[in-house]
Amino acid sequence: MAPAAHWTKLLLTENAKGQGMTERMITNGNVELWTEEFGDPGHPPVLLVMGSMSQGVLWPDGLVGRLAAAGRRVIRYDHRDTGRSSAIDFEADPYTWADIKDDVLAVLDAYGIDRAHIVGHSAGGLLGQWIAAEQPERVLSLTVIGSSPLGRGEGVTLMRALMGEEPRPGELPRPNREFIEHFGKAVVSPPAPDRRSQIDFAIETARVLHGPAIPFDEDEQRRLEERIFDRDRDPATVANHRLAAMSDSTFEPVGALARIEASTLVIEGTHEPAKPGHGALIAEEIVGAELLVVEGMGHTLPPQVHEPLARAILAHTS
Repeated sequence: MAPAAHWTKLLLTENAKGQGMTERMITNGNVELWTEEFGDPGHPPVLLVMGSMSQGVLWPDGLVGRLAAAGRRVIRYDHRDTGRSSAIDFEADPYTWADIKDDVLAVLDAYGIDRAHIVGHSAGGLLGQWIAAEQPERVLSLTVIGSSPLGRGEGVTLMRALMGEEPRPGELPRPNREFIEHFGKAVVSPPAPDRRSQIDFAIETARVLHGPAIPFDEDEQRRLEERIFDRDRDPATVANHRLAAMSDSTFEPVGALARIEASTLVIEGTHEPAKPGHGALIAEEIVGAELLVVEGMGHTLPPQVHEPLARAILAHTS
């Protein structure tokens, strides 16, 4: 018999489908973006923005279903160079993270949404902070999950940690030891390009990001990673997100968080491996921000945390 969590996910997904689920390709200039909408278009819009190098389907069906079933119009999408969105020849047509930020707004424009509740995970939370600071008229509320404070150079902290360099004064808290060891090995010996090796590496990455507190379902993760690999136009181009960050001098404007006026909810897990303690730093810099710490959660969104996450997001977007 399938585990209860599996049936719960199916039920919640079908509930969302029953309220309307549509896939749609939209464009931002020459870039195609795959999008998916759940719920009643008349309900308050919630735009889910995933992290760097991550497809929109990493927003779990169970969590999306809970939000839609509770009266939200939920939209998730694939960033450029992920999933079914455009795979870019970066050498011929380079872009920056400012362009990735503009993709967020292009999704809202395509759906005729002037203002939305933005919920961002990891680098998606950085994008949400950036938009809330510079274009507050587009943001009804902001929720950031497992993210870092905009303008504090989280990418620099990560690279220095992976290179074994000593911390600098004022540097953000570093990832945990297991995270550094896993990704440090990948820098030296990246996985082979074949499908099986790529999927096996993605599963081990997910295990590290998941953290030790909540049981890790390897079989379910394999199914997810196979889906992610097989729906990707070109799995290799996801690395363009790193190139965009390296070439983007406008990314992470400094001092912008003080300008955010949108009601902000910051969520971090007790076992966050990648950005430990970063959530509290975001909450300190945004006036009136609320910090929610979710017991057992790492950097992923397993079924065990869907209920507290949905409850918090629904309360914040009500």
